[in-house]
Amino acid sequence: MLLVCAFSLRVFAQTAPEKVIIDTDIGDDIDDAFAVTLALASPEMKVLGITSAWGDTELRSRMLDRLLCDAGRSDVPVLTGVKTASKTAFSQEVWARVGVSHAHGDAVDFLLDAIRKNPGEITLIAIAPLTNIGAAIKRDPATFKKLKRVVMMGGAIRRGYGPPGTAPDAEYNIAMDVAAAQKLFQSGVPIYMMPLDSTQLKFDETKREMLTTVSTPLTDALQVLTAEWQRVTHQTTPTLFDVMAAAYTIKPELCPVTKMHVDVDGQGFTRERPGKTNVQVCLSSDSDTFFQFLMPRLLGQDLRGSSSCVK
Repeated sequence: MLLVCAFSLRVFAQTAPEKVIIDTDIGDDIDDAFAVTLALASPEMKVLGITSAWGDTELRSRMLDRLLCDAGRSDVPVLTGVKTASKTAFSQEVWARVGVSHAHGDAVDFLLDAIRKNPGEITLIAIAPLTNIGAAIKRDPATFKKLKRVVMMGGAIRRGYGPPGTAPDAEYNIAMDVAAAQKLFQSGVPIYMMPLDSTQLKFDETKREMLTTVSTPLTDALQVLTAEWQRVTHQTTPTLFDVMAAAYTIKPELCPVTKMHVDVDGQGFTRERPGKTNVQVCLSSDSDTFFQFLMPRLLGQDLRGSSSCVK
């Protein structure tokens, strides 16, 4: 009997969902909405909370409220992060403003409190400029260091925006708050980095048509949000940068990592340097394999929300 119980505990330990917090600037580019939807549709994750980051963080929180309502996930709290100036268009503002407004707690307080309650157990999925994270490190670096890991979309090591061979750029999530990024890379927390090198994954017309073959609250929301993004940005094909961070958390084989020492310079470039490893970086991924993983999750999710998600 003891052997059976021990075996059962081992199986449970292997299959218990990963505790995650998502820090997102949802509402500007469209990839954040896909990343959050993937997390909600994945039983391998227990989403402890979602924190809004950068720009109009209160409106981002309102957008998250509506997305979670559509998903029927009232169990997931939304916390509002540090408000900043932003020159990036909030492309999904119309959809966000129609949502029912709720009160929100403070993102930095929530993050640090969750770490204290779950030391060594939380994966922070960072898919936004790192302002909230920098604020948490500044306030309580010892507690922040008790994160299990940070899985982030950010940076560029050997490839910039564009096809392979393009010179590295100062990637947006790093460049918008360089000081916060420097704090993170010097924090001592294990970092798994999904840079431009491995995240330029195109959600092409064929895949967008596949999304129309199933109607659930979340697939319907993604279609409308994509259309809003297309209208405001005058672009057609989304790039699902941030989704790789969520996907890697579930299935690391999608983006094999290499140990490196990376510094963030004053302009927001992420530079590979000699030195002790401080980050594990995914330098390449296979687009076909990624979408073979993603599409069944988007199309097969059975998340049903409330009819009172809009005003």
